[in-house]
Parts: sequence; C-alpha cells; structure tokens
Amino acid sequence: MLPKIQRVSEVVWEIPKGYRNDMRVPVRIYATEKLLKNMDEMVFSQALNVSTLPGILKYSYVMPDGHSGYGFPIGGVAAMDAETGVISPGGIGFDINCGMRMVLTNLTINDVRPKLKELVEMLFQRVPAGVGATGFLKLKHSEFIEVLQAGAKWCVEKGYGWEEDLEKTEEKGCIAGADPSKISQKAVNRGIDQIGTLGSGNHYLEIQWVKPENIVDSEIAKKLGIFENQIVIMFHCGSRGFGHQVATDYLQVFLNVMERKYGIKILDRELACAPFNSKEGQDYFAAMKCGINMSFANRQVILHRIREVFSKIFNSDPEKLGLHQVYDVAHNTAKLEEHIVEGQRKKVLVHRKGATRSFGPGSQDIPDIYKELGQPVIIGGSMETGSYLLLGTRQAMLETFGTTCHGSGRTMSRTKARQLVRGEQLIKDMERRGIIVRSVSYSGVAEEFGGAYKSIDEVVEAVSIAELSKKVVRLIPIGNIKG
Repeated sequence: MLPKIQRVSEVVWEIPKGYRNDMRVPVRIYATEKLLKNMDEMVFSQALNVSTLPGILKYSYVMPDGHSGYGFPIGGVAAMDAETGVISPGGIGFDINCGMRMVLTNLTINDVRPKLKELVEMLFQRVPAGVGATGFLKLKHSEFIEVLQAGAKWCVEKGYGWEEDLEKTEEKGCIAGADPSKISQKAVNRGIDQIGTLGSGNHYLEIQWVKPENIVDSEIAKKLGIFENQIVIMFHCGSRGFGHQVATDYLQVFLNVMERKYGIKILDRELACAPFNSKEGQDYFAAMKCGINMSFANRQVILHRIREVFSKIFNSDPEKLGLHQVYDVAHNTAKLEEHIVEGQRKKVLVHRKGATRSFGPGSQDIPDIYKELGQPVIIGGSMETGSYLLLGTRQAMLETFGTTCHGSGRTMSRTKARQLVRGEQLIKDMERRGIIVRSVSYSGVAEEFGGAYKSIDEVVEAVSIAELSKKVVRLIPIGNIKG
C-alpha cells in the first residue's frame, strides 16, 4: 500500500513525519509526477525506514532516479549528526565510490566515425570488463596497501596519469583517513588485481558525441572546453570486489553489536548500522575510505589506458588530442561535511547511495577552476539513450546537502530485461543506429537495454526544475564497452 504523499512543488513530494510514529524526519522525494507514479513501492518503504535511523537530519531523501536497493533505496540520501548519528553500509552501497569520469578530446565526429570500430575494439582489449576481470597492474601486497592510502595520487606518481587529473577529481583523488589495518585479507585478495577494470552490470566505458542541438548552455560549455560535434569519453565503475567485501565484512560486524552493545533497533537488517563515533563505526569509516581510494585509482588507470588507445589509433600525443579530464565524481559514499542546518553550520555525515555531490559556486570543496561555475556533475544514462553534464548549484547546498541524482535509474530487474531482449540482436540493432557495442556477454547487454531504465531526460529535468543541478550539455553514445 502506497503512503499518502503530499505535493510540495512541481517536482518535490513529501511523506510527512506523522505518517508513522517511528519517523524522526519526513521523507522528501524529487521527481516529476510521471517518475513518482512509476517508482516501485519498495522505494517508499525503504525511505521511510531510513527516516527512523538515529541522528538523521532534515529529511530522508529520494532522488528522481530512485529505485529499490539494499537497505537504502538507490538514489537515497541521508545526513546524520556527526555526534549522535549512525553510519550504515546500506546507505553507501556495496560498490563503494562507484562513480563517473568524463574526458574531453579535440576530435570531432568526422574524425572518429571512420575509426570508431577500431577504437571500441582496442578499448575493449585494454580495459578489461566483466565479472572477475583483472587488470594489467600486478601489484605486490605492500603496493596495494599504498594505493588504498593514496588513491589516484599513487597512480599519477607511477606515471599513470597527469597531475591535473588529481585537481579535477573529487577529493583530489584521495580521501584522508583511509586505514588499511581495518580491512580483511579477503578484501585485499579480491581487489589487488582489479585496478584498471570496469567490472560488470551497469558499468561501462562510452565514446560520446556532442551534437550541436544538445548544448544547453553554450557559454558554460565553452568555459568547460566543450564544442559542437566534439567527441568525449565517459566511464562508470567503482571499487569492484574490494568494496563489496568491505561492506560485507562490516555489515556482519554491525549486526553483531548494533542491538546488543548500542541498543539500536532497526526495521530492516539491511540497515545494519553503528554509532558513527563508536569503535565499530570509525573502523568501518576508515575501511570505507580505503574503498573510495581504490576506486579513484581504478578510474585513474582506466583513463591512462584510454589515452594510450587514442594515442595509438590517431598516432598522436594524448596532450595534442586534448584528452583532458573534466571531472571525476563519486556516488556511493559517506562523507563528513559542513552544511547549514536550522541556520547553524554543522558537521554532518552525508550518506549518498546512488546519488552525486552537486556543490554550488563558491564552495570550498571544489577545484579553483570551477569555483565560479559550480562543481561538474556527470549523469550517466543508458547505452541507448544519452548522458548529461550538469553543474552543482547553491540551491542544492541549501536543500539536499549539496546532492543530486546519479543516473537514469532502473525500471525493471535484470532477469526481466533478459526475458524481453536478446543481447545479440540488440547489438546489431544498435550498430544500425550508429552505436558500436562490445561486451563480454550478450546477457549483460540485454540487462542494460534502454527500456530497462527511466528516461534520462525526465530525471535530469526533475533536478533541473528543482535547481539541484544545472544543465550544460546532453551527450549521445556512439561506442560502448560493457561488462
């Protein structure tokens, strides 16, 4: 049974605090009326459960790409009081710091079309994809531990990137406080060979086209280095098996101590948590940061491989080809940040599960080059439709702890998608439409067909109307590597 949802504005909806006696805050949902009606009921149930967690501030949020997940809905956001609140792996996700990276080129659609198949094939060879895929980096245990502490900085120091990449990465590619002593050997074993790999599911590497009519704000696009008919690259991946193991390990820890030691009772064991300031909470926070850094390193090495491929295919230096990063944004994190709560600046722990930071102009935590514009926000769509580059806003800072959506969001299970679509036929159909796809499996392609996702245009329109982020350009896929 659906809860009684009240309309606040055109794209803002609310389940009031009084709907259930155990709610500590209301539930706030950002969506068009169509997106709201099509959300699965579990989204509302999970968001209501999140609203009962100790220390939660303002609202339990759901972004317009929201769909049911583990514990929190995907697209769920919750900020906890740093002193009295909890930390929950279910509010971060198993793929810690799953995120997006966008890279420019000086190439146009006319330059790339004749070489597109060759590009996609070589990228498929150089950037391993699929379940269990391993990368070309063969690290010693001690080197992997260094990666967990230094993130993308380790990669750049070893020659797998440029110094400017770090400036254009959230947290400059390394979040402080990661402690490898807080992770299990099993997590190390699962992650040590996976740096520089895409993984499976909705992870991808995509070559995209800036069609002239899809530039929404030409002035800002120009400032960001984007021009008509340009080719850009976008990719989406995270901490792979390493992050999954970290989350799995600490979920068990929290289930063992949550009620017995801290007297915390929850409605769903998937919301297992611990007080943020407890030993267990701090141990997980330090371990989770290892996952964040591993993921930054993963995407950094993938960028290095992309530059190698483009350089080889076009017989030119990556710098001359203009392969400069726009930004790298994380979703699936919990971060200590300062935000205004009830008129006071307050330190809070922001859980973003399938949600993206959207810091506005003037924010201290974004690169100097973006201070005037706001933080770049990279929103991936399906391989058949398109993606967006947005900018963070001051309104997001006021309303949602500087947060917006992260993608289009699924509308159906992977099983149902496989029942509806044949991957082999879909690849042929997409090629006829000018999109070249390479994947490790046909079933993986079927799971990711466009109809399995919400309309990226409608999702982005919702956050645009709500002023949680501002549109810059819509990007069209022409080449895609899938796990």
